[in-house]
Amino acid sequence: MSPQVAGILQLTALIAALALAYRPLGDYMAKVYSSEKHYAPEKWIYKVIGANPAAEMRWPAYLRAVLAFSAVSVLFLYLLQRIQGSLPGSLGFSSIDPDQAFNTAASFVANTNWQSYYGEQAMGHVVQTGGLAVQNFLSAAVGMAVAVALVRGFARSRTGELGNFWADLVRGTVRILVPISVIGAIVLVACGAIQNFSGIHQVGQFMGGTQEWNGGAVASQEAIKELGTNGGGYFNANSAHPFENPNPLSNLFEIFLILLIPFALTRTFGRMVGSLRQGYAILGAMAVIWIGFTALMMWTEFAHRGPAFEIAGGAMEGKETRFGIAGSSIFAVATTLTSTGAVNSFHSSYTGFGGGITMLGMQLGEIAPGGVGSGLYGMLIMAIIAVFIAGLMVGRTPEYLGKKIGTRQIKLAACYILVTPALVLGFTAVAMALPTPADSMTNSGAHGFSEILYAYTSGANNNGSAFAGLNADTQWFNTTIGIAMLLGRFVPMVFVLALAGSLAEQKPVPETAGTLRTDKPLYAGLLVGTILIITGLTYFPALALGPLAEGLAS
Repeated sequence: MSPQVAGILQLTALIAALALAYRPLGDYMAKVYSSEKHYAPEKWIYKVIGANPAAEMRWPAYLRAVLAFSAVSVLFLYLLQRIQGSLPGSLGFSSIDPDQAFNTAASFVANTNWQSYYGEQAMGHVVQTGGLAVQNFLSAAVGMAVAVALVRGFARSRTGELGNFWADLVRGTVRILVPISVIGAIVLVACGAIQNFSGIHQVGQFMGGTQEWNGGAVASQEAIKELGTNGGGYFNANSAHPFENPNPLSNLFEIFLILLIPFALTRTFGRMVGSLRQGYAILGAMAVIWIGFTALMMWTEFAHRGPAFEIAGGAMEGKETRFGIAGSSIFAVATTLTSTGAVNSFHSSYTGFGGGITMLGMQLGEIAPGGVGSGLYGMLIMAIIAVFIAGLMVGRTPEYLGKKIGTRQIKLAACYILVTPALVLGFTAVAMALPTPADSMTNSGAHGFSEILYAYTSGANNNGSAFAGLNADTQWFNTTIGIAMLLGRFVPMVFVLALAGSLAEQKPVPETAGTLRTDKPLYAGLLVGTILIITGLTYFPALALGPLAEGLAS
């Protein structure tokens, strides 16, 4: 069997598995967020944190709860790293430096999981399990809560109430993320991933020196790392490490976990707004972009250009032979079109165009299918933009799901889509203009520029993957990328929740013969076109200086 055929079969099996899980999981999540019942463990949590889960919140109160909870999470994780040297189970590792502790705390709370440290050489069991793994659950639950609040904005009328953040947070964690992660961890252990709390072991000689490995609760952290579209690896090699991702079966399963909730949330959206066809339209737009990017990535990496590629069967540099080009390409697209950022290969070693595809996937806003929660609300923002464009073309006040898209709504949507490009391009320009940041680049020319552009694209879009050639463990990059991650995560949430509140306050607009049908393939095509055009106009000049220039020169 040729590698190309094997890749197509892997992709087909993945799509089939996602299709089987789509309906039951999507319906289940809709029930979770619509239920008025509280389980005993949840009641205990509410009592401990002093929250009333039955109290409805308007968007300012919901936003304050999101920001307050996230701020406390950043502070807790920062302090945990700073006192690591005094904690049991630290494996002898010292406390983390202030700039790196800030970067890591911001990274994991923002669901970015950017890592400028060697996991197995810096973090002990307590920080890994009690700090980083916990934030993998909580940051994902925050994203899902904000997405559900926006969906309620469309579903409700004549009220500004969007639900209760604390109830949404707890239910998302207890009823969705934890149960699926337990099953995922068991599957990964069965595939060969490790799960223990062992110390550091010498495993033999390596290039004239002693090689050491430490164990850890890897399978459990790997499961929520992928399921919650987090991406932070227990080891520096991330999902290319055999302890995290042992074989092709585990590789395909991890991709499945990455895409599972973001795709299924479109069903949840359709169920909660009372129109499954609306959910299918959003799903169709996501699927078209994801499949298109995957096919394009496999084509660029399988292309035989030169004797080295011909001998290897494609661009095998930086890729694990366990996974090959197909398994690496599917993983790379899944992780950059979501906010996961996990890697099973080094994106810096991809072809020029292949590296550009990973970068463009993040620059789309990670909405196809995007991160857990953030993908859905990002796509709904783009759906509003598409409706507005259609309204301009026909001279009619745009409507979406029975809500008028007026001046306030389009301003909020426009602010949302401007935040991350401003962060990415602004920080990249400053870094390239200053003398010191450029010293961190391993390469010069177009590829070196791509390293910087990729880093800020990854940080501001809350992805967390890296081009691997950049030394980001400096005060400049730890600080600026940390700021980009926090602003890129929480500033858009301000506009999302404000938009949700304005929509919930409206009364429904009756559908007429002139109403744009947003549940049809024509609209899904318009949505895809809108996404690609907006992204292209925003980032094309920067991409032309980096991956496009490199690809055309190779």
